[in-house]
Amino acid sequence: MSPDPRPDPLDNARWKSQAVHPMLVGLPLGLFATSVVFDLIDLATRTGAFNVPSYWLLAAGVSGGLLAAPFGYLDWRQVPRGSRARRLGALHGLGNSLVLLLFAWSWVLRAPGAHVPAEALLLSLAGAAFALFTAWLGSGLLARLGRRGDGERAAGAH
Repeated sequence: MSPDPRPDPLDNARWKSQAVHPMLVGLPLGLFATSVVFDLIDLATRTGAFNVPSYWLLAAGVSGGLLAAPFGYLDWRQVPRGSRARRLGALHGLGNSLVLLLFAWSWVLRAPGAHVPAEALLLSLAGAAFALFTAWLGSGLLARLGRRGDGERAAGAH
């Protein structure tokens, strides 16, 4: 019996020839960043007006991150073993897992409408700092190493 000619859907996390992971990561990162900005505005103004939106931004960001993560893993599986891109991709993925955990923990420590505990704010700030680093790593996989989500060199990459 000959092997199945159809590609394994887990080997190609793409939609209309584009990698899905980069399409999905912008939303949770934007939600997380906005929640941190709202927390800082609330800290500065002491009005409490931004607590509820920040709470729900975190909830949506965690949900979006949980949706994006498996697609990142599927992309990483396609990067050649032993390559620098694979090592950086692993660091990117583990770092993003930490980012997701920090923001999720910050969210769990809160209650909508209540004062934001200092621990929750610190966790969000740490999550934002790690997110900047992991986003830099992810962009480097494309820009500096020229790797698309499927492990192939991107057009025009050096």
